Amino acid sequence: MSYNNPHIEFCLEEPSSIFKGLNQKDKETLAQRHTMAIVKKGGVLFKEGEKTRGLVCLISGKVKIYKVGVGEREQILKMVKQQEFIGYRTLFSENRWSVSAKAIEESVICILDKRTLIKILKKNADLSLKLTKLLSDELWYLYNRVTSLTQKHVMGRLVESLFMLGDIYGFEKDGKTMQATLSREDIAHLSNMTTSNAIRTLSFLASEGAIEIKGKKIKILNRNNLKHICDHG
Repeated sequence: MSYNNPHIEFCLEEPSSIFKGLNQKDKETLAQRHTMAIVKKGGVLFKEGEKTRGLVCLISGKVKIYKVGVGEREQILKMVKQQEFIGYRTLFSENRWSVSAKAIEESVICILDKRTLIKILKKNADLSLKLTKLLSDELWYLYNRVTSLTQKHVMGRLVESLFMLGDIYGFEKDGKTMQATLSREDIAHLSNMTTSNAIRTLSFLASEGAIEIKGKKIKILNRNNLKHICDHG
């Protein structure tokens, strides 16, 4: 089938999409009842407390999911990459977002209408199972993150964040320079530390020859040493 919007086609037809095996009629219904948005770098996709509109598919770009805590300090809970979905938990529970999402680079999103998707889920066991697996995987991921952020020392938390960014967004052609270019503040919020602590820790790792820093670019130089720090906290 040819879609009027190539972005929704990407969301529904990519081989790894949970909607790939859905019957054509239901895919056409979802395509007809979606909205698309281009979010500039630093733009907010949605804020905690806002009413949800549906399932968000990240077509391109990079997005952070976060909560704002005491003193308006952010805690980044998850980094989202291209063709990931955001908000499937709210399909079954709240009508309002329990987290916020912001683009860390220009991003394109498609929002699948919530009521339409729920109707399709009620009659499609296979799609429901796929969505349940996504929920289970995210719960497992959050359990592990909470354990790391509360039990590891500052350096262990930051190194784990660097590895996580590499796993999610990959590396440049040299295989060492991370594709993700986060601000020092975002690295701190991802690692549950202050920005000054993140800057000092990155500088120490660079002085030890474990990483190389050029502006926002971070290159992994000594993976074995960093892995030891990550594993032992």
